[in-house]
Amino acid sequence: MRYELYYWSSIQGRGEFVRLALEEADADYVDVARQPGGEAEMMRLMESEEVRRPSFAPPFLKAGALLIGQTADILLYLGGQHSLAPVAEAGRLWVHQLQLTIADLVDEAHDTHHPIASSLYYEDQRYAFPRAMAALEPNYPRVVALHDRIAARPRIAAYLGSDRRIPFNRHGIFRHYPELDGET
Repeated sequence: MRYELYYWSSIQGRGEFVRLALEEADADYVDVARQPGGEAEMMRLMESEEVRRPSFAPPFLKAGALLIGQTADILLYLGGQHSLAPVAEAGRLWVHQLQLTIADLVDEAHDTHHPIASSLYYEDQRYAFPRAMAALEPNYPRVVALHDRIAARPRIAAYLGSDRRIPFNRHGIFRHYPELDGET
């Protein structure tokens, strides 16, 4: 089965977690919004009355007849389908709990870019924590080690180096602001 991932075409965002799982699973998928007319198709599916259970917002994944919304639910589904999560219920729920915690952290990071109003762009608010991660990394060696182990997995490493991955830019949650890093 070929999966269809629906997420914005120009940002990594929450869709990146799904892409990483699909890549690690070596699953056949298409990143629909990155195809010609894909974002229009994504919007059509969200607004369509023919879809029995439409998704409120991207990301969502079409898996055969299923349309699964929300990053955590998509990952819960893919984890079971592709042996990316433990088989035992306790382990599966623990992995799901970790994903929900990550979702909370992403939300907190999002809010640092939108401290005044989520409807305003970062540039309208000029606010963030400059160089904070570099100072914090030594306090979280296990998180850094986990990041490095995942990035080194063959399929993930191939994806990270491919043109399938959307590069960091100034439009998504995973932003890079050179002016906050002291770069010129």
